[in-house]
Amino acid sequence: MSNTTIYYMAPHSPWTYLGHGRFVAMARAAGVRIDLKPCDMGRVFAASGGLPLGKRSPQRQAYRLTELARWSAHLNLPLKLQPSFFPVPPDASARLIIAARTSLGGEAALELAGAIMHGLWADDKNIADDATLAHIASACGFDGAMLVKSSHTAGVLAEYEKNTDDALAANVFGAPWYVVDGEGFWGQDRLDFVERALARL
Repeated sequence: MSNTTIYYMAPHSPWTYLGHGRFVAMARAAGVRIDLKPCDMGRVFAASGGLPLGKRSPQRQAYRLTELARWSAHLNLPLKLQPSFFPVPPDASARLIIAARTSLGGEAALELAGAIMHGLWADDKNIADDATLAHIASACGFDGAMLVKSSHTAGVLAEYEKNTDDALAANVFGAPWYVVDGEGFWGQDRLDFVERALARL
């Protein structure tokens, strides 16, 4: 068994946002390290048969909004159902999280990921904009300008591609996706099962 859990995530996913804090708290309570892997869900969807939101049927899009409202109320987490900047390209924010992990460590990256998702889903911010991302990172106490600059380096871009390759190899088809001792769990609504799996490590 491993004392590390893998966390495939997409910073523009409302479901990742809804589960992020609970998952991080669970892993910490279990003494398990999180291997955070922001990945390109566009590539994952293309390989696994998933459809981007705009191409889904009207009834699926409507039910998504119903479920988001339910979960937001249930978890008492603020969530703007239709943010001004959504759909939003996730690449810039994903790369910023990777840059934070590379230079500041996993805990800093998890904090930044939470702040970015809160920025989009609660504060109605444009997480595709470098200046906005720098401001979010700086509000966390990090050097936002430095992280944004780092997010454009070849090493960060390569890590983003590798994370996505790893996700495809692990048969990931959506976000969030948690892996505990080799077992995959899709969605924040599976966190009860994730917690039990973490307790067995």
